[in-house]
Amino acid sequence: MSFEVIPAVDMRNGKCVQLVQGVPGSEMISLDDPVAVAKDWVSQGAKTLHLIDLDGAIDGKRKNAPIIERIVKECKPLGMEIQVGGGIRSFENAAELLDLGVDRVILSTAAINNPQLVKELADAFGSEHINVALDSKDGKISIEGWKKQSEFTAVEMGIKFEELGAGSILFTNIDNEGLLQGVNTIPTEELVSSVTIPVIASGGVTKLEDLIALKRTGASAVVVGSALYTGKFTLPEAINIISSDV
Repeated sequence: MSFEVIPAVDMRNGKCVQLVQGVPGSEMISLDDPVAVAKDWVSQGAKTLHLIDLDGAIDGKRKNAPIIERIVKECKPLGMEIQVGGGIRSFENAAELLDLGVDRVILSTAAINNPQLVKELADAFGSEHINVALDSKDGKISIEGWKKQSEFTAVEMGIKFEELGAGSILFTNIDNEGLLQGVNTIPTEELVSSVTIPVIASGGVTKLEDLIALKRTGASAVVVGSALYTGKFTLPEAINIISSDV
């Protein structure tokens, strides 16, 4: 994929929300209609949508699955690529989404707990459809909606999951996530230099210059949430500055 800005549509209890560092109850944004939000991003020029079921990620129950299905059915015909994560804990969960028309499923907790699942899905559906989310806090990977810390680093797990067949990695720096304090590019650079598959960056984007900084790490894309929802910049502005940076 060429470098692009991907708007996030994070869902909790049927609403589109933005949490501070993934903490339930810390919503800085809460919008009633995630389908309308997704379609608005499409109208503003998005090429890819990033859909996350936070109930699934935090509690393991994919409560927002019907909303995600609606977004896929209404936005795929408009030419959108769609990646979905949050609560995908089994082969069956992933297969259901891919059969629905989702382009990439994002595995996090399930991949860390059962790395072979990545290989099984890549063998069955193709590596390009399998993304592994590596969410880093204090240098270690967090799982279960960022409630638990693992013993592994992003670089260690990035290399491992590439070997198992993952087609891309979503790397979130939790230390910066949702704080609107800017990005720390060093962990992203370290991961990008350690693997050959695309790395999608996430976490901390606050201003347009952050997008340029992440592009220059060699990342393939960046997921943006809070900065767009709080009006730090618009999606068209983001697309324009990325396009003009050569």
